[in-house]
Amino acid sequence: MSLVYQRCLLLAAAMLCAIGGAFAQGSTIKAHVVMNNHKHASKATPQEPNAVVWLTPANGRSDSLPRAQNAGPRPELVQKNKQFTPHVTAVEVGSVVDFPNHDPFFHNVFSLFNGKRFDLGLYEAGSTRSVHFDRAGICYIFCNIHPQMSAIVVVVDTPYFAISNKLGDVVIPDVPPGQYEMSLWDEHCSPEDLKAASREVTVRAETFSLGTIRLDRSRELVMVHPNKYGRNYDPQVFSSPIYSQP
Repeated sequence: MSLVYQRCLLLAAAMLCAIGGAFAQGSTIKAHVVMNNHKHASKATPQEPNAVVWLTPANGRSDSLPRAQNAGPRPELVQKNKQFTPHVTAVEVGSVVDFPNHDPFFHNVFSLFNGKRFDLGLYEAGSTRSVHFDRAGICYIFCNIHPQMSAIVVVVDTPYFAISNKLGDVVIPDVPPGQYEMSLWDEHCSPEDLKAASREVTVRAETFSLGTIRLDRSRELVMVHPNKYGRNYDPQVFSSPIYSQP
Protein backbone atom coordinates (compact mmCIF):
# COMPACT_ATOMS: atom_id res chain seq x y z
CA MET A 1 0.00 0.00 0.00
CA SER A 2 1.54 3.29 -1.07
CA LEU A 3 2.14 6.19 1.33
CA VAL A 4 -0.17 8.45 -0.69
CA TYR A 5 -2.98 5.86 -0.51
CA GLN A 6 -2.52 5.48 3.25
CA ARG A 7 -2.73 9.24 3.72
CA CYS A 8 -5.93 9.33 1.63
CA LEU A 9 -7.44 6.61 3.82
CA LEU A 10 -6.49 8.52 6.98
CA LEU A 11 -7.96 11.73 5.58
CA ALA A 12 -11.21 9.95 4.64
CA ALA A 13 -11.43 8.41 8.12
CA ALA A 14 -10.91 11.80 9.71
CA MET A 15 -13.66 13.30 7.58
CA LEU A 16 -16.04 10.48 8.49
CA CYS A 17 -15.27 10.98 12.17
CA ALA A 18 -15.93 14.70 11.85
CA ILE A 19 -19.24 14.05 10.10
CA GLY A 20 -20.17 11.41 12.63
CA GLY A 21 -19.31 13.80 15.45
CA ALA A 22 -21.55 16.46 13.93
CA PHE A 23 -24.43 13.99 13.66
CA ALA A 24 -23.77 12.77 17.21
CA GLN A 25 -24.20 16.34 18.46
CA GLY A 26 -27.46 16.57 16.56
CA SER A 27 -29.11 19.38 14.68
CA THR A 28 -30.30 22.75 15.91
CA ILE A 29 -33.97 23.10 15.02
CA LYS A 30 -35.31 26.62 14.50
CA ALA A 31 -38.82 27.93 13.93
CA HIS A 32 -40.75 31.17 14.07
CA VAL A 33 -44.26 31.24 15.52
CA VAL A 34 -46.70 33.97 14.46
CA MET A 35 -50.04 34.44 16.21
CA ASN A 36 -52.90 36.04 14.26
CA ASN A 37 -55.37 38.26 16.12
CA HIS A 38 -58.49 36.36 15.12
CA LYS A 39 -59.53 33.44 13.02
CA HIS A 40 -58.62 34.11 9.35
CA ALA A 41 -57.04 37.46 10.27
CA SER A 42 -53.93 38.51 8.35
CA LYS A 43 -52.48 40.97 10.86
CA ALA A 44 -50.18 39.40 13.44
CA THR A 45 -49.75 40.48 17.05
CA PRO A 46 -46.49 40.36 19.03
CA GLN A 47 -45.97 36.77 20.13
CA GLU A 48 -46.12 35.95 23.82
CA PRO A 49 -43.60 33.32 25.02
CA ASN A 50 -46.31 30.67 25.34
CA ALA A 51 -46.07 28.52 22.19
CA VAL A 52 -44.55 25.11 22.94
CA VAL A 53 -43.03 23.13 20.04
CA TRP A 54 -41.77 19.56 20.40
CA LEU A 55 -40.52 16.70 18.23
CA THR A 56 -41.25 13.01 18.79
CA PRO A 57 -40.03 10.10 16.64
CA ALA A 58 -42.38 9.42 13.72
CA ASN A 59 -42.34 5.71 14.60
CA GLY A 60 -43.81 6.48 18.01
CA ARG A 61 -40.83 4.99 19.87
CA SER A 62 -39.93 7.57 22.52
CA ASP A 63 -38.74 5.08 25.14
CA SER A 64 -35.23 4.93 23.67
CA LEU A 65 -34.70 8.71 23.49
CA PRO A 66 -31.98 10.28 25.65
CA ARG A 67 -33.22 12.24 28.64
CA ALA A 68 -30.59 14.98 28.59
CA GLN A 69 -32.85 17.85 29.64
CA ASN A 70 -33.53 16.22 33.00
CA ALA A 71 -29.86 16.69 33.94
CA GLY A 72 -30.11 20.47 34.50
CA PRO A 73 -31.55 22.45 37.41
CA ARG A 74 -35.10 21.60 38.37
CA PRO A 75 -37.67 23.97 36.88
CA GLU A 76 -39.62 26.24 39.22
CA LEU A 77 -43.06 27.85 39.26
CA VAL A 78 -42.50 30.70 41.66
CA GLN A 79 -45.42 32.17 43.59
CA LYS A 80 -44.82 35.90 43.97
CA ASN A 81 -47.24 38.85 44.15
CA LYS A 82 -50.15 36.42 43.78
CA GLN A 83 -48.83 35.21 40.42
CA PHE A 84 -47.08 32.12 39.05
CA THR A 85 -43.81 32.80 37.21
CA PRO A 86 -43.37 31.67 34.50
CA HIS A 87 -46.95 31.43 33.29
CA VAL A 88 -46.12 28.54 30.91
CA THR A 89 -43.52 25.85 31.57
CA ALA A 90 -42.60 22.87 29.38
CA VAL A 91 -40.98 19.79 30.92
CA GLU A 92 -40.17 16.24 29.90
CA VAL A 93 -42.03 13.27 31.36
CA GLY A 94 -40.37 12.27 34.62
CA SER A 95 -39.40 15.83 35.58
CA VAL A 96 -39.86 17.27 39.06
CA VAL A 97 -41.04 20.88 39.29
CA ASP A 98 -40.59 22.97 42.44
CA PHE A 99 -43.29 25.39 43.65
CA PRO A 100 -41.58 27.86 46.02
CA ASN A 101 -43.76 30.36 47.89
CA HIS A 102 -42.04 33.76 47.77
CA ASP A 103 -45.09 35.63 49.03
CA PRO A 104 -45.41 36.64 52.71
CA PHE A 105 -48.62 34.63 53.04
CA PHE A 106 -50.05 31.17 52.38
CA HIS A 107 -50.75 29.47 49.03
CA ASN A 108 -52.43 26.20 48.09
CA VAL A 109 -51.37 25.01 44.63
CA PHE A 110 -53.53 22.39 42.92
CA SER A 111 -54.49 20.89 39.56
CA LEU A 112 -57.44 18.72 38.58
CA PHE A 113 -56.55 18.35 34.89
CA ASN A 114 -55.29 15.47 32.79
CA GLY A 115 -51.59 16.32 32.82
CA LYS A 116 -51.31 15.65 36.56
CA ARG A 117 -53.83 15.73 39.39
CA PHE A 118 -52.36 17.02 42.64
CA ASP A 119 -53.04 19.16 45.71
CA LEU A 120 -50.02 20.61 47.54
CA GLY A 121 -52.10 21.75 50.50
CA LEU A 122 -51.64 24.95 52.46
CA TYR A 123 -48.01 26.02 52.82
CA GLU A 124 -46.40 29.11 54.24
CA ALA A 125 -44.06 31.85 53.03
CA GLY A 126 -40.52 30.70 52.32
CA SER A 127 -41.42 27.03 51.90
CA THR A 128 -41.41 24.87 48.75
CA ARG A 129 -43.46 21.93 47.55
CA SER A 130 -42.62 19.72 44.54
CA VAL A 131 -44.54 17.71 41.94
CA HIS A 132 -43.33 14.74 39.88
CA PHE A 133 -44.89 14.93 36.39
CA ASP A 134 -44.95 11.30 35.34
CA ARG A 135 -47.10 11.37 32.20
CA ALA A 136 -47.61 13.57 29.17
CA GLY A 137 -50.42 16.12 29.11
CA ILE A 138 -51.44 19.75 29.60
CA CYS A 139 -51.64 20.60 33.29
CA TYR A 140 -53.58 23.72 34.29
CA ILE A 141 -52.53 24.91 37.74
CA PHE A 142 -54.31 27.22 40.19
CA CYS A 143 -54.22 28.41 43.78
CA ASN A 144 -57.11 27.42 46.03
CA ILE A 145 -56.83 30.73 47.91
CA HIS A 146 -56.23 33.26 45.11
CA PRO A 147 -58.49 32.66 42.06
CA GLN A 148 -56.52 35.11 39.87
CA MET A 149 -53.46 32.82 39.93
CA SER A 150 -53.01 30.41 37.00
CA ALA A 151 -50.20 28.62 35.19
CA ILE A 152 -49.75 25.78 32.71
CA VAL A 153 -47.20 22.96 32.66
CA VAL A 154 -46.90 21.22 29.28
CA VAL A 155 -45.49 17.71 29.83
CA VAL A 156 -44.03 16.07 26.71
CA ASP A 157 -42.63 12.58 26.14
CA THR A 158 -39.45 13.74 24.39
CA PRO A 159 -36.30 15.71 25.27
CA TYR A 160 -36.65 17.81 22.09
CA PHE A 161 -38.86 20.78 22.93
CA ALA A 162 -38.78 24.55 23.46
CA ILE A 163 -41.02 27.53 24.23
CA SER A 164 -41.11 30.50 21.86
CA ASN A 165 -39.58 33.75 23.08
CA LYS A 166 -41.27 37.17 22.92
CA LEU A 167 -40.39 37.46 19.23
CA GLY A 168 -41.89 34.06 18.45
CA ASP A 169 -38.51 32.36 17.89
CA VAL A 170 -38.06 28.70 18.86
CA VAL A 171 -34.71 26.88 19.14
CA ILE A 172 -34.46 23.13 19.91
CA PRO A 173 -30.81 21.96 20.20
CA ASP A 174 -29.16 18.57 19.67
CA VAL A 175 -31.85 16.77 17.67
CA PRO A 176 -30.46 13.64 15.91
CA PRO A 177 -31.24 13.22 12.18
CA GLY A 178 -34.42 11.31 11.46
CA GLN A 179 -38.19 11.46 10.99
CA TYR A 180 -40.20 13.33 13.62
CA GLU A 181 -43.73 14.41 14.32
CA MET A 182 -43.80 18.13 15.13
CA SER A 183 -46.47 19.07 17.67
CA LEU A 184 -47.51 22.43 19.09
CA TRP A 185 -49.48 23.91 21.94
CA ASP A 186 -50.58 27.45 22.76
CA GLU A 187 -53.22 28.44 25.30
CA HIS A 188 -54.92 30.78 22.82
CA CYS A 189 -55.39 28.13 20.09
CA SER A 190 -58.09 25.52 19.67
CA PRO A 191 -57.09 21.82 19.68
CA GLU A 192 -58.29 21.57 16.07
CA ASP A 193 -56.00 24.38 14.89
CA LEU A 194 -53.04 22.95 16.80
CA LYS A 195 -53.60 19.52 15.28
CA ALA A 196 -53.82 21.05 11.79
CA ALA A 197 -50.50 22.87 12.33
CA SER A 198 -48.70 19.66 13.37
CA ARG A 199 -46.80 17.79 10.67
CA GLU A 200 -44.07 15.25 10.01
CA VAL A 201 -40.57 16.62 9.44
CA THR A 202 -37.26 15.13 8.33
CA VAL A 203 -34.18 16.38 10.17
CA ARG A 204 -31.02 16.12 8.07
CA ALA A 205 -28.83 19.21 8.25
CA GLU A 206 -26.77 20.52 11.17
CA THR A 207 -29.16 23.49 11.32
CA PHE A 208 -32.72 22.76 10.28
CA SER A 209 -35.52 25.31 9.96
CA LEU A 210 -39.18 24.50 10.41
CA GLY A 211 -39.98 27.86 8.85
CA THR A 212 -42.77 30.16 9.98
CA ILE A 213 -45.60 28.50 11.89
CA ARG A 214 -48.82 30.55 11.75
CA LEU A 215 -51.43 30.04 14.45
CA ASP A 216 -54.85 31.65 14.85
CA ARG A 217 -55.79 33.23 18.15
CA SER A 218 -59.23 31.69 18.52
CA ARG A 219 -59.80 31.75 22.28
CA GLU A 220 -58.62 33.21 25.55
CA LEU A 221 -57.60 31.31 28.66
CA VAL A 222 -60.65 30.89 30.89
CA MET A 223 -59.75 32.68 34.11
CA VAL A 224 -62.98 31.84 35.96
CA HIS A 225 -62.56 28.35 37.41
CA PRO A 226 -63.80 26.40 40.44
CA ASN A 227 -61.67 25.75 43.49
CA LYS A 228 -60.16 22.35 44.26
CA TYR A 229 -63.49 21.14 45.62
CA GLY A 230 -65.30 21.97 42.37
CA ARG A 231 -67.11 24.92 43.94
CA ASN A 232 -66.97 28.67 43.32
CA TYR A 233 -64.46 30.71 45.29
CA ASP A 234 -65.92 32.39 48.36
CA PRO A 235 -64.22 35.79 48.75
CA GLN A 236 -65.00 35.88 52.48
CA VAL A 237 -63.58 32.50 53.43
CA PHE A 238 -59.97 33.69 53.25
CA SER A 239 -60.46 37.29 54.39
CA SER A 240 -58.01 36.85 57.26
CA PRO A 241 -54.61 38.57 56.82
CA ILE A 242 -52.86 35.25 57.38
CA TYR A 243 -54.17 34.07 54.00
CA SER A 244 -54.21 37.13 51.77
CA GLN A 245 -51.91 39.88 53.04
CA PRO A 246 -48.52 40.23 54.74
